[in-house]
Amino acid sequence: MYTRLLQNFGNSVRCMATKATPKVKPINKILISNRGEIACRVIRTARKLGVRTVAVYSDPDEHSLHTELADEAYRVGEAASYLRGERILEIAKQSGAQAIHPGYGFLSESVEFAELCQKEGVIFMGPPSSAIRDMGIKSTSKAIMAAAGVPIINGYHGDDQSDACLQAEAAIIGFPLMIKAVRGGGGKGMRIAEKPEDFLTALNSARTESLKAFGDSSVLLERYVRSPRHVEVQVFADQYGDAVYLWERDCSVQRRHQKIIEEAPAPGLTEELRRELGEAAVRAAKAVGYVGAGTVEFILDKEDLSFHFMEMNTRLQVEHPISEMITGTDLVEWQIRIAAGEPLPLTQAQITRRGHAFEARIYAENPRGGFLPGAGPLRYLNTPKPSAEVRVETGVREGDEVSVHYDPMIAKLVVWGENRTQALNSLIARLGEYHISGLETNINFLIDLASHPEFQLANVHTGFIEEHFDTLFPPIVVEQQQLSQAALSLIFNELQAASTNASCRQDPFAAAANIRLNYALIRSYNLKAHDKVYAVDVKYDNGNIDIRVDGGAWQVIKAERVQDNGRLKIRANIDSNISTYSANIDGAHVTLFLENGKLDFELVQPKFLSAQADQLGSGGSRVVAPMPGVLEKILVKPGDIVKKGDSLAVLIAMKMEHILKAPKDATIKSIGGAVGDNMAKGAAVITFVDDDVNN
Repeated sequence: MYTRLLQNFGNSVRCMATKATPKVKPINKILISNRGEIACRVIRTARKLGVRTVAVYSDPDEHSLHTELADEAYRVGEAASYLRGERILEIAKQSGAQAIHPGYGFLSESVEFAELCQKEGVIFMGPPSSAIRDMGIKSTSKAIMAAAGVPIINGYHGDDQSDACLQAEAAIIGFPLMIKAVRGGGGKGMRIAEKPEDFLTALNSARTESLKAFGDSSVLLERYVRSPRHVEVQVFADQYGDAVYLWERDCSVQRRHQKIIEEAPAPGLTEELRRELGEAAVRAAKAVGYVGAGTVEFILDKEDLSFHFMEMNTRLQVEHPISEMITGTDLVEWQIRIAAGEPLPLTQAQITRRGHAFEARIYAENPRGGFLPGAGPLRYLNTPKPSAEVRVETGVREGDEVSVHYDPMIAKLVVWGENRTQALNSLIARLGEYHISGLETNINFLIDLASHPEFQLANVHTGFIEEHFDTLFPPIVVEQQQLSQAALSLIFNELQAASTNASCRQDPFAAAANIRLNYALIRSYNLKAHDKVYAVDVKYDNGNIDIRVDGGAWQVIKAERVQDNGRLKIRANIDSNISTYSANIDGAHVTLFLENGKLDFELVQPKFLSAQADQLGSGGSRVVAPMPGVLEKILVKPGDIVKKGDSLAVLIAMKMEHILKAPKDATIKSIGGAVGDNMAKGAAVITFVDDDVNN
């Protein structure tokens, strides 16, 4: 979908007359001070342009994809070392890199790092430090925007950060209100106080998270607009005072104040409103002397379509690919050329818009468990086939680890279509082709979200998930056809192992290692899905298959294995319904990849079904870690008496703070770790004294 932008670089007549003559300093080597998919994304464009790349890696990332793809790679330190600006600059000079691309997150919006680059004579591929400072401090940015004629929302943006002052201002603004980190972004340091009695708790939580993420606990207060739309404009500016907008994106559907699915252009807007948004965004960029790629975010009232400035992200956004898809541009290429001193490659009049694009962020997380982040190995990974209309932006391969130390995003799936309906259909289909097992992901949820009738109608807003929670998370019913498909997967996997004289190490019970394909095979499986166990019996006799579920009637099934580069793919006729599906078997775990997402089964032995170890988790004798993380604070000690709802400990996962609370009145028996310890998902953090539990 990329369009070569080498065209018309000579047509930059806007640098004539009063404009400065372009002073181009060609860049032939850049260092990428980031990791994961954005580092890989920058490497691809740099390679296209003949620019060499230097990667940096932390200890957990030594064998990561971005390290492998770059021309050179240097160790920068421990897990948090992507924030070590001085060390990264040292590597840049050592490797001969003329410029540093910061990606997003980490040092991308660090005033101090941008200034350090300038001081050391290394090009920072982003805006001037003054623009980062002005836009990074939300109270300052609001004042500048107001002066530039950009609409802003009312609130408190003052320097007095005392509890008393903030409580008084909150009372003036009224509830509900939004508490935001002054230097915040990505949903971090953001809390909603629904009523006055919630205010101090929300304030302290926002401050703690803001201090940890940004080194500053200052906050601002704003009137909370319920169910607004989140619409943002991609802008680009050069070093000669010119700026353009590349249309808008709608990022309204979010969880935990973080985007999950984005589209461009924003649906339901008039061309006049699109121009107003774009022109306001350009005024915002010019007001701070902006250079490079940036995104101006607006709150859009979904009823009257009025809009107000929210913030500016002074970097390339995660969702930039959808702007590229509808404009035929490569924004990383623009970044490299602008950093080298070239003028903008296109005028506003030359930037056209075609079709519609969606981006879905694929995360290691548990949507039905409150979207809590996860971590672990990608034991099985098979992605949709990339094309001009389909992009898979990722920094991981099969077998790689989704680390507890970083954001749990696995990939971005980007699709384009001639219109919104076509693009949305493509998104749903490609999500169904994105196969992951080994850890929980949000792919099933993304399919359900994109298929939701209200999303199909573009009735989107930031409270979409909450409003439609019941229909997005209906009760899960395991159908007899799915149980038959799981059993077929086990049979075909076993037959394949036998036919190749394999050791059957994928067979959970290591049985029938040398079975002949024309031999009678009888298997009884106990398959567990969503806390319920099903008994499935299979008879296989020279290609004839009979299956029964939970002692019911035998059903004749026709099935065959389909060639798919060694992966398990089956075509089956079950109850006169012919379908083709993929599966993966990993030990005692069976994963089906179906039209509406994946379904996981666990193969269990009957003797395990009655074992009742202490599985109570946070509802009984203990409080467990809901996701892998680091134990940040312990707020109680053995012997303490706590009430239901009391805060017990604080867990940090993916830079987000999670407070563990008492599920009942109880006495603390023991603490399962020390401050700074890594806690696995399900590990007991707090154990209670309980007469009903055997010690």
